[in-house]
Amino acid sequence: MVVHAILPAAGLGTRMAVPGVSAKQFLSLGGVPILIHSVRAFADKANVATVTLAVRASEAEHVAQQLTQYGFADKVRVVTGGETRQDSVAAALRSLQAEPGDIVLVHDAVRPLIDAPTIERTIDAIAKHGAAIVGVGAVDTIKQVDRTADGAIITATIPRERIVQAQTPQGAHYADLVRAFDEAEADSFAGTDEASLLERAGINVAVVPGSPANLKITQPGDLELAEFYLRQRG
Repeated sequence: MVVHAILPAAGLGTRMAVPGVSAKQFLSLGGVPILIHSVRAFADKANVATVTLAVRASEAEHVAQQLTQYGFADKVRVVTGGETRQDSVAAALRSLQAEPGDIVLVHDAVRPLIDAPTIERTIDAIAKHGAAIVGVGAVDTIKQVDRTADGAIITATIPRERIVQAQTPQGAHYADLVRAFDEAEADSFAGTDEASLLERAGINVAVVPGSPANLKITQPGDLELAEFYLRQRG
């Protein structure tokens, strides 16, 4: 069973707005760039054959330098990403030399604290069910609403046991993931994540339990929380 990992890393991260840093994936977490933490999680796994980063063309040289600095240049490939996450993942998918039954994992480059056991459980779930994502159950009560000019009106309360907050990695067998992306492109459909494209293609997606530590760094407070989780890991 061959496993490939794709990390879309072409986002600008405008909500972080850190002076002197072009994108949030290059911010320091525990003295190491966020991107390198994410790369290491997959590149260090013996059963992950390739790691592909989709980056902006203007940042490719900088990323290559970081990969060399941290010793990942041999295992990690860099391709040019697109304007959206979906475009970046599609570009990385097209670049893979993979067999139909290979497993492809897609992981947010700015989720630096993904752990090896969760990656392994995701691989196992894809092997068993065909597709899988990492997710965590909702803690707060979830309300369905209708938007109005003055705000929102509650229309229903959704049982928390029926709600999962999606994380990454998300993945499927190579042939199924390519088909899901091709069908979305043909219909000009923009999904929110890989699972949304797989669901649309009629592919059942299993859920692997995630962790609050596997957070997506989007705003400044997220970086502080990630530093806390990193210290807890020791």
